[in-house]
Amino acid sequence: MFSTIGYIICIPFAWVVRLFYNMTGSYGMAIILFTIVTKLLMLPFQMKSKKSMMRMSRMSGKMQEIQKKYANNQMKMNEEIQKLYAEEGVNPMSGCLWSFLPFPILIALYSIIRQPITHFMTLSNEVVQDLVAKATAAGLDMSTIVQMKDGAAVVSNGVTQLQPYGQINLVKAVSSQMPELAEGVDGWLNLNYNSFGLDMAANPWDAVKNFSVSWAVIGLILIPILAGGTQILLTKITTKQQPQNEATASTNRIMMFMPLMSVYIAFMMPAALGVYWIAQSGFATVQELVLGKFFNKKLEAEENARYEARQEERKRKMEEAKILQEQQRQQPVKKKTLKEKQQEAREAKAAKAAKAATSTTDAGRVGDRPYARGRAYKADRYDGE
Repeated sequence: MFSTIGYIICIPFAWVVRLFYNMTGSYGMAIILFTIVTKLLMLPFQMKSKKSMMRMSRMSGKMQEIQKKYANNQMKMNEEIQKLYAEEGVNPMSGCLWSFLPFPILIALYSIIRQPITHFMTLSNEVVQDLVAKATAAGLDMSTIVQMKDGAAVVSNGVTQLQPYGQINLVKAVSSQMPELAEGVDGWLNLNYNSFGLDMAANPWDAVKNFSVSWAVIGLILIPILAGGTQILLTKITTKQQPQNEATASTNRIMMFMPLMSVYIAFMMPAALGVYWIAQSGFATVQELVLGKFFNKKLEAEENARYEARQEERKRKMEEAKILQEQQRQQPVKKKTLKEKQQEAREAKAAKAAKAATSTTDAGRVGDRPYARGRAYKADRYDGE
């Protein structure tokens, strides 16, 4: 199932590479043009990712302030960070997704390079088996094409098993030595893997093991080195434009090991894959520099526009408050009528009476009459008179 899905994914890429090979007649140039096309197709997505990453870089100062302020309250810190993302219109994950797109393309291209009959010419496995049988009958050296055991080809379920780069070697053998074997095969291409004076189907490590002072050997060895060098340059430029904090610093240290991995892989794979890696890293470096300058200006303009909008809003509110205050100050005081004044006087008199009626306690009363505070009460005070 997975092999079928992988084959389907390879078809459009194979069509593009085949188109450029037919146009240029150079396998290496076809790989470079293929790289340009894939970069252009991914450019809109990578522009969005780049803009998001640069926005995050610009708000790293605010992020550090939040982290410092809420260092002892992780929940509140996360809430404030999410609020900041929403205010700035930033998706922290959008910068990560598109950065992994070159890897599926790299895997698809590896399949196209390694299996040129089924994945580049898009011919069937039956064609491969038929060519293996014809080449064997014609007396071609099959040791680098099919798996051998005890001097005989390994066959499993009626299918002759090929070496890891058996299809490449079969195509090279048929194209250079016996092209008549492929006559009548619809869709067959007599591939010429030589480009820039180098064999694009050769592994650079084989050149190291069989070293000689010639461009055919030195050029192959330079391909993995250049692949690693362009990766280092791209990584440095990319990490420099990312937000600087502990998390990204740790990630950046890990990313610096990726160029070493690319050097190792490029030595072990066909040189054509290393050419793709060099082209992809080179174009990506130029893209990073151009987009960096472009979005720096654009984001600065957006920030200035937001600042101006905030200032205008503040000025508008201040003007509105000033107008309201002036209106309130200039509003004439309404003169009360005689009837309203008499009504207020009656209400004030009633309130005063109510207050006087409740100003003493029950212990200081004689009937309904409030007694003077502090004066002792004697019921027979005036009886003797």
